[in-house]
Amino acid sequence: MQIQVKCSCGADKCPEWAIIELQGVVEVQPSFQDSLQNLHIGQLCRPCSQENYTFTVGYHELTGSKVPLKKPMLVLKKIKCMDADQIEEATSSSSVEIDVVGVIRHKILFKNRPKALISAPQPVVKEKVNAAAAHKQSV
Repeated sequence: MQIQVKCSCGADKCPEWAIIELQGVVEVQPSFQDSLQNLHIGQLCRPCSQENYTFTVGYHELTGSKVPLKKPMLVLKKIKCMDADQIEEATSSSSVEIDVVGVIRHKILFKNRPKALISAPQPVVKEKVNAAAAHKQSV
């Protein structure tokens, strides 16, 4: 079987993708087992001038860096093409094309253990409370 690979965006214009590599296991709660697609896992941030990244998942923060891959990878999408004759015959020997969606040249590597984020309750600003109480008394 011959598979045709095509790039509809042009050789130099393919979107850049990246791989996120984590150490360990990302466990999903049982209530989300059936709906993993489009599941929000965390927030990935990069300070504008640095090559370091932070990935926040719940109360955990990971710090990672951008690492080039030895060989670039392609992100592909399989497209089944059927001729008019094949649709009528309903045979399984349909031709297949593969479309290039993107190119991966880097990965973001998080190789250290996560740092726990502990948030303290926000202190109540007494000046604002006192100012509101004084305003009520004057009215």
